[in-house]
Amino acid sequence: VMGQALVAVDEPGDCARELEHWWERVAEAHERSGVGALARPEELFLTSADLLAQIAGLPGFEVEQLPLTPGELEEVRFSTQPTPRFHNSVPAMAEEISKVTAEGKRVLVCAGNTGEVERLADIFAEYSISFRLGTRAPRPGDSYVEETSYLSGDFAGTTLVKAYVPQGVALPDAGLVIFGSCDLFDESEAAPSRSSRSKSKAATFMSDFRDLQAGDFVVHVEHGIGRYAGLKEIPQGDTTGEFMVLEYAEGARLYVPLTRLDLVQKYRSAEGGVTPQLARLGTQQWVKTKARVKKAMQDMADELLKLYAARKTAEGHAFAADTEWQREFEDSFEFNETEDQLQAITDIKSDMQSQTPMDRLLCGDVGYGKTEVAMRAAFKAVSDNKQVAVLAPTTVLAFQHFETFKRRFAAFPIKIEMISRFRTTKEQADIVERVEAGKVDILIGTHRLLSKDIKFPDLGLVIVDEEQRFGVRHKERLKQLKREVDVLTMSATPIPRTLHMSLVGLRDMSVIETPPKDRMAIQTEVVAWDEKLIKSAIERELERQGQVYFVHNRVDSIYEIAAKIQELVPPARVIVGHGQMSEGELEKVMLAFMRHEFDVLVATTIIENGLDIPLCNTMIVNRADRHGLSELYQLRGRVGRSSRRAYAYLLVPQDVELTPVARRRLAALKEFSDLGAGFKIAALDLELRGAGNLLGGQQSGHIDAVGFELYTSMLERTIKEMKGEMLPAETETQLNLGLNIRIPNEYIGEENQRLRMYKRVAGVESEQQLGDVRTEMIDRYGALPAAVETLFRYAELKLIAQRLGVASIDRKRDQIAIKFTEAAQIDPERLARFVSSEKGTQFTPAGVLKFNVKTTAPDHVLTRVQELLLQLAGDKSSRVEAPAQVS
Repeated sequence: VMGQALVAVDEPGDCARELEHWWERVAEAHERSGVGALARPEELFLTSADLLAQIAGLPGFEVEQLPLTPGELEEVRFSTQPTPRFHNSVPAMAEEISKVTAEGKRVLVCAGNTGEVERLADIFAEYSISFRLGTRAPRPGDSYVEETSYLSGDFAGTTLVKAYVPQGVALPDAGLVIFGSCDLFDESEAAPSRSSRSKSKAATFMSDFRDLQAGDFVVHVEHGIGRYAGLKEIPQGDTTGEFMVLEYAEGARLYVPLTRLDLVQKYRSAEGGVTPQLARLGTQQWVKTKARVKKAMQDMADELLKLYAARKTAEGHAFAADTEWQREFEDSFEFNETEDQLQAITDIKSDMQSQTPMDRLLCGDVGYGKTEVAMRAAFKAVSDNKQVAVLAPTTVLAFQHFETFKRRFAAFPIKIEMISRFRTTKEQADIVERVEAGKVDILIGTHRLLSKDIKFPDLGLVIVDEEQRFGVRHKERLKQLKREVDVLTMSATPIPRTLHMSLVGLRDMSVIETPPKDRMAIQTEVVAWDEKLIKSAIERELERQGQVYFVHNRVDSIYEIAAKIQELVPPARVIVGHGQMSEGELEKVMLAFMRHEFDVLVATTIIENGLDIPLCNTMIVNRADRHGLSELYQLRGRVGRSSRRAYAYLLVPQDVELTPVARRRLAALKEFSDLGAGFKIAALDLELRGAGNLLGGQQSGHIDAVGFELYTSMLERTIKEMKGEMLPAETETQLNLGLNIRIPNEYIGEENQRLRMYKRVAGVESEQQLGDVRTEMIDRYGALPAAVETLFRYAELKLIAQRLGVASIDRKRDQIAIKFTEAAQIDPERLARFVSSEKGTQFTPAGVLKFNVKTTAPDHVLTRVQELLLQLAGDKSSRVEAPAQVS
């Protein structure tokens, strides 16, 4: 059948598995059918083995993102990276394009339609980005790009083309970056020029229905978790309506009109792969679940917001502007500051100089100069006669900070001390006494710093390194400190929780993304467990007098692994470290490894934070599929701390099938082996894990109970409520007007695209957003059919009704009934005048206004109801011009 077709197999492993599943379903269906021996499945279909054999005999190729096992095929490897998403931020896009072209890379920007090409051309002109316009060659032999420079000045390597490329890709080896239309502007935004509109931060995580398939779990905000079972048409009054069918527990079905898709979300769990329990319709189960989650959320948000409010109202110390000494201290820095570093320093100084206590998160990869930024903040505090506390998660890290601070502050009369178990009891007592007397300017230490016996007479700044490593008790003590003093928290990859806090607006954040000059990317390989590879990796590192980390996160089998390594590489000096050792023992192990008394450290993830060993440039992580993305990234950051090339091997078992999330994590690490990707990794982790343990580990269960999207929007609402922000009442207007408000199949043929458009129309929150969606729909699919025009008028009416506090609007033939809520913004006098002036009109004690319309034409019904509502509200200014009459 296929003749000599060229066959491309995308992800051969996944294809083979899917074929197996398909064949199992065929065999099951055959057994259930009762056809028996009349026709065997293999007589009707090609078996999966036969099909794969046929494909193998044809010319073609296989495409694999994460090859784990060497195949017989000839290999062509090239690295790719996903491009950043700008979520409608035009300045961020302009900055990134300028940065990439300045590095000498070629940039291809793809726009989906002519309107978008013109908009981008205007934006590029406004931001002085030199570009040329590419046109597809009309005939063979013509060049692909027509060289037309639209701006004077040197051509910077940016080409703008009209092509539908949704998501872009960077090809580092080829020096080419392609930006797709969804990278630049969220598909939900038709007009990027209005991108400065405030957008709900929760919306960053909302999914649309582009990948919704029958059988997927969804969450109905009012009825709970169900399973999507496709679309169905049902007669409604004079027309037929299209409904989404959801299946619930005990076979119950719920039909959701497509105009109410704002109530339906795709279900995502905290860790991925969770199979939720279907809700039971007609019971209080879902209401109780939501109430439980909201209660847990309020407790948590309450804790955060008390702190947030206390900080906002607290009168902190406003530090003085920079002194001459400060400038001298900064000039003595032996390297050139990167732009990101300078920006972070500026942010921190302005925070310190303001009256409100600072709570800033400083994200930057290991070795990217976070410590330098922190030391400048410390110097500023000390210059103003304030004390500084530097808090590190481990004794070894505290020791490293102590050495760095001493070296950097050597030329200045500043007293620096360290309190930890490296000090004798007598020394500790002496330090505590001097701190209390105000004779120590900067005190560095582990959580020992937070002990009750240490009293700072004039504490001005607390610097916390890797806050996520501290326990709950220590964080409580830190929270108390945060109320009065400035706090700077440093982190290489913020855990999703911390990142989410800055997105929800509870913390300020600065990011350092530029690597130091001589730093090289870490070569990362994802491979199946292979003893020969482990042996050669360790031997290669030992040959250059280096050291190796071997991460194995199971204490019960860690000594077996160490023995195995010793057997594979007899000359290597192997030592073991894990979290169940006493702190003193563990410290001895770490210090011995730091002094190069051993070559291979076999350890659990305790090495994730804070070891800076320039000689250690090979890391092997066993069972990498069991680690979170940020954790793997942190681990990998322990190597490559010098100008030597570093190697990271992520081992996965040969006979275990990886989960889709694990595959994505490992592929992301391989893609982001370049420098400065910590923040991108954390953002991707937030997407993959769905904010995971959002604001405390116990929250995971609550996310699973209601789904990630509902959790995020509930959290955002809870935080706004608790901040005392005015929130619109959640009035849900029910509209039953029996009108034809469908998006016809002939207009948008593809079901998922149609669903997405319904969801977009249902989810608009303002007339301006509705106008944007309308413009986009015309732009993408052409002039609106009458039914779609009516859908937009219907959505507009619903917005007005919700704003005025209308509970429902129903039509039966030519009579319309409007039910008002108690809080409806309607002028009683106008209502009374209307009832008395119109024949056949009545207003019932239940708050329902009934009146007749002259004709049931959709346009007349919608216009009449809309004008009446605005008239009753006395809201002439809000009147939205109706579009031209629909024929």
